[in-house]
Amino acid sequence: MARVAFLGLGVMGFPMAGHLAAKGHEVTVWNRTAAKAEAWVAQHGGKSAATAREAAEGADFVMSCVGNDDDLRQVCLGENGAFAGMKAGAIYVDHTTVSAQVTRELSEIAAEKGIGFVDAPVSGGQAGAENGVLSVMCGGASDDYAKAEPVIAAYARICRLLGPSGAGQLTKMCNQIAIAGLVQGLSESLHFAEKAGLSIPEVVEVISQGAAGSWQMANRFQTMDENRFDFGFAVDWMRKDLGICLEAADANGASLPVTALVDQFYKEVQKMGGGRWDTSSLIARLRR
Repeated sequence: MARVAFLGLGVMGFPMAGHLAAKGHEVTVWNRTAAKAEAWVAQHGGKSAATAREAAEGADFVMSCVGNDDDLRQVCLGENGAFAGMKAGAIYVDHTTVSAQVTRELSEIAAEKGIGFVDAPVSGGQAGAENGVLSVMCGGASDDYAKAEPVIAAYARICRLLGPSGAGQLTKMCNQIAIAGLVQGLSESLHFAEKAGLSIPEVVEVISQGAAGSWQMANRFQTMDENRFDFGFAVDWMRKDLGICLEAADANGASLPVTALVDQFYKEVQKMGGGRWDTSSLIARLRR
């Protein structure tokens, strides 16, 4: 069992930190809104800290799940940042989806302080976090990963080291690129079924058993059919992630025409007031 700090208690971080406590780790939490940290302690035990630095002091592992590049820098750096409180030999594990650039930047700063750094973005959404079955894609030094993996296992169905610092973030980009195309294809399929006068549940029952089947189809078709979009990853966050993907593609020369197009479709959903709808809301723009 380890002393662990968890920074960021949103819809993902709150249950992830809970799994660490349930596994017997000694957990200290910090959140920008202190009330969430207090609520977590009331539910799971452990303790809360007033700053990221205070939470990180004495910890063997510091995990974070925050919003974007700037949020991560603020949590890690500065007088009250986690790095200022971490001991040499401790390992920072970042579960935020951010750019590979900020990951490499922070990894270098951590190394100068004798701190390990593993980028470990996750996939599986809120349900995956709550059920402890996330897919975790990691980048970093193999020794740091080997130490962190048993702790990450508290909420992972699969956890893999994909390469050096930044490889986890690049793999998460692959994940988001694949999801964008899948959700658009599913939206068009269900929309076509509607226009053709077919029963969506009956259509999905048949086609989901063949080559068209996917996690998105199995888990989202019903709520999409019912025009309900409060069951997963928000459009605002997906656009943030796709922006990271497109920027990285500009840098490495990859061609992402479908991703760029779907990003613009999500922009239309935002204009419809759907920024906090889940990503399956792509079908809503087809129904206008």
